[in-house]
Amino acid sequence: MSLRIVMVGACPYPVPQGSQVLLRDTALALYDRGHDMHLVVYGYGIGRDTSELKVHRSICPPGLRNTAAGPSLIKPWLDLAMVYTLRRVVRRHKIDVVFAHNYEALLVALAAGTRPIVYHAHNAMSDELPYYFIKQLQGIAGSFGRWLDRHFPRRADRIVAPHQRLAGHLIVRGCDHRKTSIVPPPIEAELFMTCVIEKEMPPVLYAGNLDMYQNLGLLFAAMRHVRKAEPEARLIIATADQDTHLDDAETMHTPNFDALKKVLAKDCVFALPRVSWSGYPIKLLNAMAAGNAIVACRSAAYPLTHEHNGLIVPDNDENAFAEALLQLMRNPRLRAELGRNARETIVTQHDPAHVAEQLENIALQLVKPEQVESI
Repeated sequence: MSLRIVMVGACPYPVPQGSQVLLRDTALALYDRGHDMHLVVYGYGIGRDTSELKVHRSICPPGLRNTAAGPSLIKPWLDLAMVYTLRRVVRRHKIDVVFAHNYEALLVALAAGTRPIVYHAHNAMSDELPYYFIKQLQGIAGSFGRWLDRHFPRRADRIVAPHQRLAGHLIVRGCDHRKTSIVPPPIEAELFMTCVIEKEMPPVLYAGNLDMYQNLGLLFAAMRHVRKAEPEARLIIATADQDTHLDDAETMHTPNFDALKKVLAKDCVFALPRVSWSGYPIKLLNAMAAGNAIVACRSAAYPLTHEHNGLIVPDNDENAFAEALLQLMRNPRLRAELGRNARETIVTQHDPAHVAEQLENIALQLVKPEQVESI
């Protein structure tokens, strides 16, 4: 049976960042099952969307190029424009179900008066919001985030969380456990070239945005320890920001998915210093799909099992992080074993077809049988 589904992302699109990638990949997974998929997003992005998805863009001021996550003065106006765009798309295309990705999209869907709504949670605001403010305001931001967590996710008809900890957090704050499902992000492993392990010592690689919640200070601190033991050790920061310059690292511009794949295809030790617990780092799944050896902090290491498909260290422990990096840098056989197991985890646990089936079942529970068309 075929549904007419709109996925709402209050963000620029396309952009090679985790939220936008999750938005696109879940839409494509459902599209491949025969559903009529629409995206409602901001009126700008980086590059061009080459998928077969129907993308509806809200109006925005000309020349707008900011792709950074987090609060800004322009966002309320962009979100208001999306309310009108979503209403138009729902009415014109007779949408059956709205999937709202992350908080702002949920607020847009609620303001638009659309139903039914599936809230696809990407994080908890009590966890992530304080990272966007100076230290003196982080307590206020955390309190506001807790208020958001209590009052808005529960207004959706169904809630999808990427892992148990976020689902439990939302349930404790008022979401009905009977309406809350855990569905991991989809990743198509076959799109990634498997990295070739070499005998030489590889660089340490971080790939992604440079926002505060990524905790890059821990990585730089760990690298100082690494270089005391291995003075020639290299750190590569791969990011979509073309103007990035960092004194202690080599920077590499990765403006799109193809550029990222090429970086991940080379032998490296992939570093994830993030300790923000509520999200699900898509960058980590990409590295796993490419068969990279990985070091991650415990709070963000959801798909990893220590010493099976990666190395997990205590949060914010720069010495432990450095020791794990050195262990993998010096041991090509271990890199190969962990990378092989990491890729297998993606194949078995993050298969897009299986993820789409779970999301489809959730959506079908929200529509009347006479609304649904046979594929």
